[in-house]
Amino acid sequence: MQFFSFWRSLASFRVRIALSLKGVAADVVFVDLDADAHRTDAYRKINPQMALPALVTDDGTVLFQSLAIIDWLDETFPTPPLLPADALGRARVRGLALIVACEGHPLLTPRVRRYLDRELDLRDSRQNAWRRHWTVETLAALEGHLAGHKATGRFCHGDAPTSSVKKD
Repeated sequence: MQFFSFWRSLASFRVRIALSLKGVAADVVFVDLDADAHRTDAYRKINPQMALPALVTDDGTVLFQSLAIIDWLDETFPTPPLLPADALGRARVRGLALIVACEGHPLLTPRVRRYLDRELDLRDSRQNAWRRHWTVETLAALEGHLAGHKATGRFCHGDAPTSSVKKD
């Protein structure tokens, strides 16, 4: 497998964690976002969205979007599981992951920051205030779901990355 990644990409970081927890090896291909390497024709052929991460499986299938890649890893390499065994636990964990991956993270990406700067002329302190507002909103929502929930443990759901409920 080839894993297209950048050290500062939060989405790539999610997949790196899953690969590590699973003990799955992949050849890492460094795509330098700072040098716009994700916009080259070569990378566009791998992922037309020109975003990271991407995972090319051994049969040449290209997977994209971190949560979809993580789901595939969990289904393909079931041990250790990344999701709880029970349906309610899986739904909760997916919901928590979606808060981070869909609500907060996209607003911090370079392409959004560039748009705010170049198209909306939102710079420096104003752009920082905008990002801070949405980051605080996202984290407050996440904390609200974690606070006082019976399944919240040392991790967002349980006391280990793969546990289903907090142990008493």
